[in-house]
Amino acid sequence: MPYLELTLPCTEAQESRYQTALDDVGALAVTLMDAHAEAPDEQAIFEPGVGETPLWRELTLTALFPGDAVPELILLALEAFDPGLELGGAQFRSVEDQDWERAWMDQFQPMQFGRRTFIVPWNQELPAAAQIADAAVVRLDPGLAFGTGTHPTTALCLEWLDGLDLAGQRVLDFGCGSGILAIAALKLGASSAVGVDNDPQALTASADNAQRNDVAAQLSVYLPQDEPAQKTYPVVVANILASALDALAPLLASRVQAGGRIALSGILQGQETELLDRYATWFEPLHVSTLEDWVRIDGVRRS
Repeated sequence: MPYLELTLPCTEAQESRYQTALDDVGALAVTLMDAHAEAPDEQAIFEPGVGETPLWRELTLTALFPGDAVPELILLALEAFDPGLELGGAQFRSVEDQDWERAWMDQFQPMQFGRRTFIVPWNQELPAAAQIADAAVVRLDPGLAFGTGTHPTTALCLEWLDGLDLAGQRVLDFGCGSGILAIAALKLGASSAVGVDNDPQALTASADNAQRNDVAAQLSVYLPQDEPAQKTYPVVVANILASALDALAPLLASRVQAGGRIALSGILQGQETELLDRYATWFEPLHVSTLEDWVRIDGVRRS
């Protein structure tokens, strides 16, 4: 079934008005994208901090409507709902329906991190490299995955986990997204893991992926306000924005037991200096690893 696609430019400040108006006039789905995705110096956004919804300064909104919708009537309805909307840049086109999950899956191939950690689409065969006795294989559902290992920050964290001896350890994944890091830790031998995220859909994705990987009994997921307080862990990983890592530094440090390890990612090159100073209060030594334009900081909690 074909759809009618409407594309509108707007700013971060205007986004909520446009979103409300599009929902009101019957948009089936609304997608937000960076208006300057091709620009090399555009603001980078990866994963929101707890309680945050960061957006680019200039956006492109794409809304889908039924294929028989009339463009002129949609614009009239938007103008009637909110006369202040700027609709001069509106563009319409007809798009054919397709299996979006399948299109995404075709681009998602098995990936290896470190010596024995593998991320594999749930319906693909294991690659030959993963057919080793101690392979840690994580199967992901692309329909629910917010993190697949394709982003450098996730890759940096997976490589870090792969290099640890996690046998019998408890792991906290703060900003768990798809649960990929917590599940990988369990596959690598951790006895239990806790995932925390401010997005309820992320908790659903984590639970679904844990079930798919037969580790549901070992993974608990919580919204930040619901996480049991005062617990410490020998291993903590936080793959969130640098601004959130800065704001949450005392909290994250308090969750690492003496002698325990922490990994921080979601950090652009150039942002690590302040975070190194910030976390040096609690951790030493601190190491920096880079992949493309992204940084991971890891260290050991002082006794």
